[in-house]
Amino acid sequence: MDWTTVLRSLQSDFIKRLKSGCLLHCQKEGEYSELTIISGERLRILRDFCWEMAEKYKRAGTVRDVFISNLKGKLGEEVVKERLADLITEIDYAKRFGGDGNVDFTLLSDPTIGIEVKSRSGTFDKVRWSLSVEEVRKNAVVVCVLIQEQVNEAQSKFNLILAGFLPTKMIKLKTGKISFGIDQLFHGSGLRCYLEEIQSARIETVSETRSQEVKSQEPRSQELRNQEPRNQEPRNQELRNQELKNKELEHQELKYQELRNKAINHRIYGDHIGQRKLVSSHSGGLSIESRLRSGTELYSFYVKLGDRFLEKTEYERAMENYTQALQIKPNETEIYYKRGFAKYQLGNYQGAIEDCTWVITNHPNYVKAYNYLGDARYQLGDYEGAIADYSEVIRLNPFDANAYINRADARYNLGDKQGAIEDYVHAIDINPDRNYSYENLTQVPNNPENHLEISQAKEIIQGINPEDVDAYKNRGNNRYDLGDYRGAILDYTRIIELDPDPEIYVKRGDAYYDFGDKKAAIADYTEAIQINPDNAATYNKRGDIFYELEDKEAAITDFQKAAEIYQQQGKLTEHKQAREKILDLEIEESLDILNF
Repeated sequence: MDWTTVLRSLQSDFIKRLKSGCLLHCQKEGEYSELTIISGERLRILRDFCWEMAEKYKRAGTVRDVFISNLKGKLGEEVVKERLADLITEIDYAKRFGGDGNVDFTLLSDPTIGIEVKSRSGTFDKVRWSLSVEEVRKNAVVVCVLIQEQVNEAQSKFNLILAGFLPTKMIKLKTGKISFGIDQLFHGSGLRCYLEEIQSARIETVSETRSQEVKSQEPRSQELRNQEPRNQEPRNQELRNQELKNKELEHQELKYQELRNKAINHRIYGDHIGQRKLVSSHSGGLSIESRLRSGTELYSFYVKLGDRFLEKTEYERAMENYTQALQIKPNETEIYYKRGFAKYQLGNYQGAIEDCTWVITNHPNYVKAYNYLGDARYQLGDYEGAIADYSEVIRLNPFDANAYINRADARYNLGDKQGAIEDYVHAIDINPDRNYSYENLTQVPNNPENHLEISQAKEIIQGINPEDVDAYKNRGNNRYDLGDYRGAILDYTRIIELDPDPEIYVKRGDAYYDFGDKKAAIADYTEAIQINPDNAATYNKRGDIFYELEDKEAAITDFQKAAEIYQQQGKLTEHKQAREKILDLEIEESLDILNF
């Protein structure tokens, strides 16, 4: 467990206590305290200084406003001075005013290591601190102070809260500013240790540099004179290296045991906090481990995990958990079916066939298993087997239009075109209003481009000329407007077969996106860009999807290209919007690492 995990856990506990007002308070200078109280003579001195500065720099606003702003800053700095008394040196305020004001303190041992203090007043759940690029560049750490009272000139006492800190090396800001809340900070108890770590690292670096400089300046004659003593040096170094190696091995062994215990805990309690809560909420007086070791509890646990991963389309992990469940209860039909479904989605068609075969062998009327058994055999080119399975679906449910479509595709691949057309006619007769034949072509793993003759036969049945691009375009647009995205996809696909057009690729990409297939939408937008690389709107659309898929680097690249094209075309509003998206994403990249 690294230090960030510990400090984030402490921060979560701190926020909970902050709600109830139960904070750690230590009055000793140099010791950690969540609460710092400033009053009396100390506060009076601060006030006098802030009034003096307000009079001097009142051009920045009214005297009172400048005073309040200065007082907030000074209060925050007093907190840091008290907590890190022997570690830092205060910058001269009289000199600092009129300067850049981006550094508040430096380490006593190294003035190049800056510390920025940010004070904000408000409620802890709403207040946010902000940091500029320049402040990130000049400081090693930012310390955040929360003032919950109203700040005014008459306040007799301030209860100041050390809200936490952030190492600036975690922030990847390139332009503008970044803002963050209290839940994105590390607990303040680690501040001193972090700064001491930086201090030690810097001293070691300087020491190594000086040592190398001395060695490089040593005369060759001196090296020869010292040759005999130095012959002993490799031996001594070897012993030191062995000692370090032994310590490293001990450290690795401890780390191994820690990780092993952690892995066992994950195996018992689940990978996520939510899973841990799910299990522990049913403890019933027994230990969680004891209950999970009982067959029924452990079986249910694996099934629930499998279902959860199936819902998230994490099929590999779903399959693994269903396999664990079947090792406990090897005769559960539904679990075999679910595992078969997961295997099918992973492209393990033979595995899907084995699981679905087990299902129908033990439960001959399990219609869903026949469907996926047929689909898996179709994928492996076993069209006769697929036809037999789809025929069983039709036997069990003669009104399943999708089964007719599936069987039609398999028949077509065997050369039975007449049988395929008859099945399509059956599907249309069963439910002509919903166009199941079109919907199914996007549901099952069949490629409409391989079935042109069948598609043409269907279109003739429905009174559409299979070569009429405008007819397909009109119907595709109408279907899209009505929310029939599957039908629109098929119509746009037919147009692309007849005449590849970047506009239609974009339309089909829109339909795929609304249908929920973002990867297919990206593929279509990419095709459109290859045909017409000067359409900024297409880059924008693809960038939006990359952002939704959390591929921020790809999103930024697309938005940058869109902004460049908009600028060339003189579309200033669109250019500005694209630049704003880029800035937001750059800030988010920094925030990603800060989120707990």
